[in-house]
Amino acid sequence: MSTIAFVFPGQGSQYVGMGKDLNEQSSAAQELFRHADAILNVPLSRLCFEGPEEELRQTKNTQPAIFLHSMALAMSYRGPRGAMAAGHSLGEYSALVYAGALTWEDGLRLVRLRGELMQQAGVDRPGTMAAIIGLDPKTVVDACEKASEAGIVQAANFNSPGQIVISGSVPGIRRAMELAKERGAKLVKELPVSGAFHSPLMESAQEGLKEALENTPIRDASIPVYANVTAQPVRDAGGIRQLLLQQLTSPVRWEESVAAMASAGASTFVEIGPGKVLQGLVKRILPNVALQGIDKYSDLP
Repeated sequence: MSTIAFVFPGQGSQYVGMGKDLNEQSSAAQELFRHADAILNVPLSRLCFEGPEEELRQTKNTQPAIFLHSMALAMSYRGPRGAMAAGHSLGEYSALVYAGALTWEDGLRLVRLRGELMQQAGVDRPGTMAAIIGLDPKTVVDACEKASEAGIVQAANFNSPGQIVISGSVPGIRRAMELAKERGAKLVKELPVSGAFHSPLMESAQEGLKEALENTPIRDASIPVYANVTAQPVRDAGGIRQLLLQQLTSPVRWEESVAAMASAGASTFVEIGPGKVLQGLVKRILPNVALQGIDKYSDLP
């Protein structure tokens, strides 16, 4: 009997048409989409199903859209349950709802607010992000430290071996990109993002989220959820609240999280939500584990 870990995707996995088949074929999913539109008072389901893409790509829309799709799939899933869970950035909220720490309604309100705050922080303190391929974490961290003379820059996502995303001010990022090339990176590429996520430039978003997290009921999780900030399992409500707040300005330790889940016995990883980004990362981290993706109605067991 293999131990299953559920993983939930984050921003960047969205696509126009996500959840449409689910809405057409599952009355439970249909109810969820309808309820979400009513809670947020925005036609989020229509944005998922029909776009337009420019609107779906806005952080304030992307985050609740991906969360909602993941939730509709998780609630329609009738296969063996995950013994542990994790989510990439925004996906951590999906993982926490799955683990019973948050209601899906509260999760939806939080990710909508989080998206709005992050989008606004990107306007107030503009920044950018870049992917660095082919360098080890220490080399990237050193390059960021050296480049921080030019402006704020830090590692934001330790995604998989040799794939790290950095985040910060435009001058800081450009300098770090130059230094990464000098240090032998195979590929250095600026990303089309609306802000410097998981960096100190998100501090204003953190302030806004703090109040919402303090006023949202959070329960102890029923299964371990591996936190982005620590790459360690967390179950207690107080710890969850604190880590969700820290997450906005801290790096996502995805590679370590996946390795820690495997050490705790996970032998099958199931990605629940749009796209295949996490399956690709898990495969690079653990080439021999079983992988499964649940993105469409037809993928559901």
